[in-house]
This record gives sequence, structure tokens and C-alpha cells, in this order.
Amino acid sequence: VGTLPGGCDSAGSCFCRAEFAGPRCEHCSPGHHSYPHCYACSCDSRGAVDNNCSPAGQCRCHGNFAGHACNQCALGFYGYPSCTPCQCSQEGSLHSTCDQDTGQCSCRPGVTGLRCDSCVPGAYGFPH
Repeated sequence: VGTLPGGCDSAGSCFCRAEFAGPRCEHCSPGHHSYPHCYACSCDSRGAVDNNCSPAGQCRCHGNFAGHACNQCALGFYGYPSCTPCQCSQEGSLHSTCDQDTGQCSCRPGVTGLRCDSCVPGAYGFPH
């Protein structure tokens, strides 16, 4: 599938097209995936460690990025492409994740603020 018209050398190693590798061009070269198609990896340069991906096309993401191509924020981060930590208040929020676009944490009743770290008007004594 991936051999060039020149065939193979005297040692039996075949001449492979750029996206193929191996003695018989039997797998994808680094930066490609999904043998026998060997598509180029499409890793996001901001979110991926490099442009190499798994045989299924999954890129290796930095900790604050997620997705097949590392082109979205991981849970607990918001505001792609900066992917800033949510920093939700442990006392005032329902969980540690936030809205992936705005960074708004899910607040407990009577609590408000982007990070759920203050009382709603008329309430007092946060975090108690």
C-alpha cells in the first residue's frame, strides 16, 4: 500500500511513501495515523505536546487541553486557547469544573461570583 514504485532494496527493505514506515511500509510514519490510510496528524500547536499522534489519531495534550486534536480546554479549565484554571471555591461551588467558555463555576444556594466565593445580596458569613 505505502511502497514507492522503486520496490525494495537488496536487503529487502521497501522504499516507502513519506507517510508510511517499516521494512515493508506496514505502518504509518511519525506524524501520521490510521494505517493503511496514514492521514497526517492534525494536532493543535497550542494544546498538543507535538504533532505526533496515536494510531487512532489522538494527539498528546498538555494538561490543560483535551480533545482528539487538543483543541479544547480540559475539565477544570476554561477560555480556549488560554485554558485558564477554573479555581472554583471549594466551599461555595458544587464542583471544581466551570463553564468552558466563561469560567463561571456552579454555585451553591446563597453563593455568587465567578468562582462562587461571595454571598448573594442579603446573605452574609461566607463560607459558613
